[in-house]
Amino acid sequence: MSSTLTLTVAATVVGVTVGALFAYLRVPIPAPPELPGVMAIVGIYLGFKLVGYTDVGFDLLDAIGL
Repeated sequence: MSSTLTLTVAATVVGVTVGALFAYLRVPIPAPPELPGVMAIVGIYLGFKLVGYTDVGFDLLDAIGL
């Protein structure tokens, strides 16, 4: 099994376990509880990967001298 697949499966198991724990303790999850909010996070991730793939952009921290 590849390292990426192993990490993905482990992250999914941890996420489901933590989500179940939050529900069991009846505390709100620190993420959007509705599908549109979750899809917005997926969109942010995909946009980040797209810009990285196309190799466009600039280093903001370097631009402001940090």
